[in-house]
Amino acid sequence: QVRLVESGGGSVQAGGSLTLTCTYSEYSWRTNWIGWFRSAPSSAREGVAVINNPTGSSHFADSVKGRFTLSRDKFKQTVTLEMDSLEPEDSAMYYCAAAQDVNDVTWPEASRYNDWGQGTQVTVSS
Repeated sequence: QVRLVESGGGSVQAGGSLTLTCTYSEYSWRTNWIGWFRSAPSSAREGVAVINNPTGSSHFADSVKGRFTLSRDKFKQTVTLEMDSLEPEDSAMYYCAAAQDVNDVTWPEASRYNDWGQGTQVTVSS
């Protein structure tokens, strides 16, 4: 089982920025893909973005395109989600998760991810 730990959440005003980091315990086929999801009260868990560890290719939800960026460091075993121009609608618990294989269609499906972190809270005030 892969251990994932999120860090970097907090509170910010609308228009501000936050950086979330996911640190994972092993670089292997289990962590081919590292994704970020978010869950707000009364909302289903939403796929935010995902990155392929070997290649660096990434996919983003339409709601965050142009505002969020992803990067990874295979040696440090981290994936970083940089969030700019934050909106109150971005407020949620953010989770990172690891998957062996997803594609540009299936990546938002939470069931395809085998291991999950405990989450970090992001709150954006208007």
